[in-house]
Amino acid sequence: MVLIKGLQKMSLIDFEPYGVATIFVGGCNFRCGFCHNPDLVLHSKDLKTIKEDEVLSFLEKRKKWLDGVCITGGEPTLYTDLPSFISQIKEKEFLVKLDTDGYNPAMIKRLIDNKLLDYIAMDVKTSLEDYENVVGVNVDINQIKKSIKLIQKSEIDYEFRTTVVPGLITKENILKIGKLLKGSKKYILQNFRSNRDMIENRFKNITSYKQKEIDDMKKSVDGFFKEVLIKN
Repeated sequence: MVLIKGLQKMSLIDFEPYGVATIFVGGCNFRCGFCHNPDLVLHSKDLKTIKEDEVLSFLEKRKKWLDGVCITGGEPTLYTDLPSFISQIKEKEFLVKLDTDGYNPAMIKRLIDNKLLDYIAMDVKTSLEDYENVVGVNVDINQIKKSIKLIQKSEIDYEFRTTVVPGLITKENILKIGKLLKGSKKYILQNFRSNRDMIENRFKNITSYKQKEIDDMKKSVDGFFKEVLIKN
């Protein structure tokens, strides 16, 4: 069973240009201090669980108004029942976008091979040598590499994205990420915002990069991708 902890009934920004319902799952294998969903990561057991059947019933009733579903978290690929849940969504002829940290390449491969995804967005947290410093846990970096290659070689649409946190993610990190992801379709630089709850309170006092600084980062990696976007 997928532990669903939140349902946004309509979003126009989570899977552009579509109108989608966004499903939030509980739990995560990373502990990024700047994460904007601390309750989903740290206290998901304390949050009410929405039954899968309840979500599926809602989707059935909204077929005329929704194009698809975005599944995010937390980290959705932690759940072994994720393919079964998505299959039931696909049976209702909805598009499905998955947000993931890329640490479960076996699950990503399973979802791609079974044609359960229409779009995948993978967070590349930083350059490989700095990963543990950013995600707050020990990592097998080969898992990240495997997911990147799987997504790049897949026939589905995708994006890679990095939240650019001052003091944690530098222009040098972004350049290394660009080289790592060279040839990919789309890369998104997400400017860090400190006006929300986060896992570590120290990030609340950090000021976002200035627009010129973000623009310079974008220019440094423009040549590696078909498209590079900045999201504020």
